Amino acid sequence: MSYSRVDGKDTIIFVEPEEHKEETSPSTESQAEEGQAAAFDPETGEINWDCPCLGGMAQGPCGEQFKESFSCFVYSTAEPKGVDCVEAFRSMQDCFRQHPDVYGNEIDDDDDEEEEEDVAKKEEETA
Repeated sequence: MSYSRVDGKDTIIFVEPEEHKEETSPSTESQAEEGQAAAFDPETGEINWDCPCLGGMAQGPCGEQFKESFSCFVYSTAEPKGVDCVEAFRSMQDCFRQHPDVYGNEIDDDDDEEEEEDVAKKEEETA
């Protein structure tokens, strides 16, 4: 038998273990929604290129390079995962640089990371 009690600003809810399991187990509907929110479906082995989570990267001037890189990473069995995809990602980044009007934010993010790495290397050298 469940019940609740108010203690100041808090509400304390007491639940039987059986009821707790029922209430916290994910519903089939919510599991389906989560699956639709991911670009890769492990059950079918397919990639949903229209998934909003990809931010439209599969479309546009570098869409094919993105698809090649993303597919390589998803299906990679190398350790660490994706290490065998470096060339595909370089090709994608080169394409991004050829289209700064479309991919300016991605290029800026890469430049920021490179600057941070350079600063860290200089600090190590002077230490």
